[in-house]
Amino acid sequence: MPKSIVAALQIGALPGGKGETLEQILSWETQIMESGAALVVMPEALLGGYPKGESFGTQLGYRLPEGREAFARYFANAIDVPGVETEALAGLSARTGANLVIGVIERAGSTLHCAALYFDPQAGLVAKHRKLMPTGTERLIWGKGDGSTLPVIDSQVGKLAAVVCWENMMPLLRTAMYAKGVEVWCAPTVDEREMWQVSMRHIAHEGRCFVVSAC
Repeated sequence: MPKSIVAALQIGALPGGKGETLEQILSWETQIMESGAALVVMPEALLGGYPKGESFGTQLGYRLPEGREAFARYFANAIDVPGVETEALAGLSARTGANLVIGVIERAGSTLHCAALYFDPQAGLVAKHRKLMPTGTERLIWGKGDGSTLPVIDSQVGKLAAVVCWENMMPLLRTAMYAKGVEVWCAPTVDEREMWQVSMRHIAHEGRCFVVSAC
């Protein structure tokens, strides 16, 4: 495998929503080009937002009206795949020459998915992975993914895969990715604890791969 420069863009969703956050991402274009990065990995739910601490007015058996309104706002802030935001990200990938992996909240019909999107400088949006099992109360707002979105793609840095946050702790998912020959493991997350760092080091050792984690 040739040597490559890779980057983790450690930024968060902005209060102004997906439009403001997308502008923030695009503002890094010059830095990405100057760094020579061939791969840029961004955090979980960066576009669409991770609603940490939000209850959406939910108690067992019912939801309060204000919770329904909060979820409606969250649903509106999710993105369509493909859509306007993915076109902008494909343009960023093309202009910088970098592969991009980014966490988004994908709107699919009436369901939201926590997903990771893959962009290639020549081909644009080439794949996505929907988080297989939302963690804990994430299941109130996100649908489950399935085995149809477990891509390992060929890229300029090697065979590339993305596994989102705590699904990195699913042994059979890791086994499936290893079997596909992943060489660069991308881990968009909202976890910044020391135990997360330990988990990333373990995957690098277990899978004999490079790991890039963005929180």
